[in-house]
Amino acid sequence: MCGIVGVLSDHEAAPILVEALKRLEYRGYDSAGIATVNGGTLDRRRAMGKLVNLSDLLVHDPLPGKAGIGHTRWATHGAPTVGNAHPHRAGPVAVVHNGIIENFKDLRDDLAAKGYEAQTETDTETIALLAQSFIDQGLSPRDAAEQTIARLEGAFALAFLFDGQDDLMIGARKGSPLAIGHGTGEMFLGSDAIALSDLTNQITYLEEGDWAVITRAGAEIINREGNRANRPVRTINIDAGRVEKGGHKHFMAKEIAEQPTVMAEALAHYLAEDNTIRLPADLDFTKFDRIVMVACGTAFYACLTARYWFERLARLPVEIDVASEFRYREPPIGANTLAIFVSQSGETADTLAALRYCEARAMTLAVVNVAESTIAREADLALPILAGAEIGVASTKAFTCQLTVLALLALKAARDRGEVEPREVDGALTSFRTVPGLLAQALGTSETIAAISAELAEAQDILFLGRGAMYPLALEGALKLKEISYIHAEGYASGELKHGPIALIDPTVPVIVMAPHDGLFDKTVSNMQEVMARGGKVLLITDAAGAAQASDGTWKLLQMPPVPEVFAPILYAIPAQLLAYHTAVAKGTDVDQPRNLAKSVTVE
Repeated sequence: MCGIVGVLSDHEAAPILVEALKRLEYRGYDSAGIATVNGGTLDRRRAMGKLVNLSDLLVHDPLPGKAGIGHTRWATHGAPTVGNAHPHRAGPVAVVHNGIIENFKDLRDDLAAKGYEAQTETDTETIALLAQSFIDQGLSPRDAAEQTIARLEGAFALAFLFDGQDDLMIGARKGSPLAIGHGTGEMFLGSDAIALSDLTNQITYLEEGDWAVITRAGAEIINREGNRANRPVRTINIDAGRVEKGGHKHFMAKEIAEQPTVMAEALAHYLAEDNTIRLPADLDFTKFDRIVMVACGTAFYACLTARYWFERLARLPVEIDVASEFRYREPPIGANTLAIFVSQSGETADTLAALRYCEARAMTLAVVNVAESTIAREADLALPILAGAEIGVASTKAFTCQLTVLALLALKAARDRGEVEPREVDGALTSFRTVPGLLAQALGTSETIAAISAELAEAQDILFLGRGAMYPLALEGALKLKEISYIHAEGYASGELKHGPIALIDPTVPVIVMAPHDGLFDKTVSNMQEVMARGGKVLLITDAAGAAQASDGTWKLLQMPPVPEVFAPILYAIPAQLLAYHTAVAKGTDVDQPRNLAKSVTVE
């Protein structure tokens, strides 16, 4: 969500902070700011909108100093204004904050009674005021920060800077990620290792409840029990090429185009030449009588897809829940349950909370894109999806890589449990290797999709239909479209059309039907005919066999290469993504950073 950067450097901090914040722009934000200490004097600059506005401000009103903190804010408490932007300052304290302080109103009332009045609508200002109140009582900056952190309830990552302290920065995490970067005579803080990628590759991740006292000489880390903690320094290798657009107009376009490559890399990592699936030995599916899958957003739709695979191939019952609902239901979880948590960032707050609910009750498995993320570290087992850094807010290559790993898990379950013939599993695994090439063929329809999307951009409402494993793809296609084009879109199981949605059909509502020529094709065509009989205009996405059988009377036809039925959802993700992308381009919206959205949702 929001982004934090901190530096204690031998060089001017302001340009370092701004460049690091640029690497966090993909997370989504509406304002930005920095604070520095120069010759013992604390000062700050803040601006609304994109970072270029902060950069322009710093040209006209420079901010010297070699110690600093910076932030990109995604508004939660209080509107996006300069006054509500971070860093927040109260007397000798400046602070930047990711997360939500749940008891800030009580703290603010207590502080007001002591004469410390808030000037903004934010919960973050309360942190600075509280630290100021402790300093006014005679506490050192370190002790004031410790006492402040102890009073906070909620989720947060924090960085403090203090007037008169050129060589001190304090960081803390509870529920939101924060990492320390180690340099030579320099130290850094970041809410994302990508932010520090040009500064250092030596990273220490703070654990839940940790706080750290950082100077140029190093970092002292204190755990939630108040004891000094030794956290490992990890060498992080981030492919810089994957956090640049590489000649594409948008990150989303680049990431859509990368899918054949990253999927092939994921398959090569997990699937040996002899069709051995390389997964942890502890993952024996004969031990489980039930799978629970938990995720949010696009990752949730990946789980919905995987349910068809696990139940059909391995005869394992699967329960799926949205993470934000799961833990509040307090569902019964047994020892023979495998709990799978899917998250692109590995930091999704609701998914992490659900993991913690399950961790003492069942084996937990994380399917994540960031191998060093909190969810990956806290799960019993973790499988990286190997998509590489995904910068566009709307997930694309992470989705197809999630599906790839989940499909391999389902095939491993089928092999372990013997519910299908071994030769069928081997045949499926052999055909799986062909799917990256099919994705490349599907990308060749981009120009055709762009022409269709130019007309879709005129619509106010769009429906997506699919049956079986294509139903989650209908949901995902609708989500992608609404995320970046702001067109109202809904996905439905095709058989549900007569149970209400058919009332919406008229010539102004395009209906996108995702229908490979599989065992459910005839049923889907029947629903499609009902749409056309009522004047609806249908975009049929199918293969050559489906087009030959059912394209008459459709508004538009989009033809995909034939694909083994089990892997159709992975292939059909491509046209869903391209339709959303080209429609958004036609409308002129911000494709990579759509309004109101953040890449990593680290608060409830």
